[in-house]
Amino acid sequence: MTIEHPVALAPADRAVRLLGSDLTEKALRLHLEGLSGVDAVGLEARAAGLSTRSIKASSKAWALDTIIRTCDLTTLEGADTPGKVRSLVAKAVTPDATDPSTPRVAAVCVYGDMVPYAVEALGALHGDPELGLVSIAAVATAFPSGRASLAIKLADTREAVAAGADEIDMVIDRGAFLSGRFGLVFDQIVAVKEACRRADGSFAQLKVILETGELATYDNVRRASWLAILAGADFIKTSTGKVSPAATLPVTLLMLEVIRDWHRLTGERVGMKPAGGIRASKDAVRYLVTVAETVGEEWLTPHLWRFGASSLVNDVLLQRQKLRTGHYSGPDYVTVD
Repeated sequence: MTIEHPVALAPADRAVRLLGSDLTEKALRLHLEGLSGVDAVGLEARAAGLSTRSIKASSKAWALDTIIRTCDLTTLEGADTPGKVRSLVAKAVTPDATDPSTPRVAAVCVYGDMVPYAVEALGALHGDPELGLVSIAAVATAFPSGRASLAIKLADTREAVAAGADEIDMVIDRGAFLSGRFGLVFDQIVAVKEACRRADGSFAQLKVILETGELATYDNVRRASWLAILAGADFIKTSTGKVSPAATLPVTLLMLEVIRDWHRLTGERVGMKPAGGIRASKDAVRYLVTVAETVGEEWLTPHLWRFGASSLVNDVLLQRQKLRTGHYSGPDYVTVD
């Protein structure tokens, strides 16, 4: 039995515009459950078709640089240390010391308590990736499980923002979502969005992780994507990287189709971040093709597209070096993350 949210939902601007000012759990539920079902066979066929598309040889260098430029270089381990974060920042700033033309990555993604070390290590290079600088993303809200009180999730977020995080990667409460408590999940995203407010009134960017590998069905992925966007997500993100399956091409395509539909409906652009399991440059290129074919090439910037990865950058550097010199280097050419 599903229990309706007893009070009106938080008045998120997007949801109010779409569902009306009398925003209730019932209105949200009617919208989410009224979405058309996903044709799984058709979705997977579209994804398979896109995965066979190739890019021109003349575009390969652009594709490799775009992958680097839109990558969140990530370390999210219990054994992370300030030294490891400093090494990650050094690689983010100078991915290939032998080739100064190599672009910087978009961001480093770390646990909240590691943010001060990332801020210190970046120094003057901390900033907007569209300007060639490197952002700091912090996971928050009891990552990766999301199993904590709202008070703890908000404190987690505020602490990371106050320490200098430019972006917050939050996780939804999958248990609440799967049990039909859409209003609770919605209100938590709205509250975390407000916790991203800085002292000067500006906001850290909010990425909402759906953990699609735990959502069981494509219909749930579509509903969760809509819910996150309506609640104010700047990006929707597939996975924490801690659950299998993580990012897949069909799921990413489905989420991009929701982003496309939202853009057609409102003119607003929402970003997308597949994370986990994308390790080879050839696979990353398939994602770039999927983005270009679904929402358009204008999404292929750090403000609207990210790869969540750790080992992907190493493979891209090897491919880039092969393109530049005509041969592959040995395994010592790239650093071990």
